[in-house]
Amino acid sequence: MEEEAIEYLKGTTTVGLFCEDGIALATDTRASAGKEIASKEAKKLYKITDRMGVTVAGSVGDTQELVKNLRAESRYYKHREGAPIRIGAAAKMASNMFKGVLPMLAVLILAGVDDKGPSLYLLNMDGSMIEEKMVATGSGSPVAYGLLESEYEQDMSLNEITSLAVNALKAAIERDTATGDGIRVANISKDKGFHELSSEEIQGLTS
Repeated sequence: MEEEAIEYLKGTTTVGLFCEDGIALATDTRASAGKEIASKEAKKLYKITDRMGVTVAGSVGDTQELVKNLRAESRYYKHREGAPIRIGAAAKMASNMFKGVLPMLAVLILAGVDDKGPSLYLLNMDGSMIEEKMVATGSGSPVAYGLLESEYEQDMSLNEITSLAVNALKAAIERDTATGDGIRVANISKDKGFHELSSEEIQGLTS
């Protein structure tokens, strides 16, 4: 079972990009179990608050538990403090969730915008928390990084990094058999908060 879970964890591609205007997050929609396709409509992109979201990869049960807990704790923090939780504090909270009694077979990209501006974090199964400007996870990440490292610049606009995230997912889908089917994309900005793009909006961004 453990080997299957780890293989399942690797069979996906998620991307997160930072710019001064906001954050772009993108995922594929294929869920694989071993060498088989378990679902073509797997949800791997979630809104946590009005200005924060995550991408997930890993065991369905663990990722859903993490998303549920992050939403609940973020709501509780806002109720208690009278202000939204900062992105870095939410990432630290998620890191602590990974360090429970049972291991969590999951990898998260957690990102959003707060009073300090945009920020993006990679959270691994061991609870490590790394702030990034550009990150990709999963079996298709080497392909995605090939495009991201040649084209990503921090002075890009939000529309430009969103387009780049989509094209990185497209490249991974074309070359990695464990990545595929659809693409889901969201951007997060100070003005508009968390916005998940429609299929038509995503189509308009592809090169």
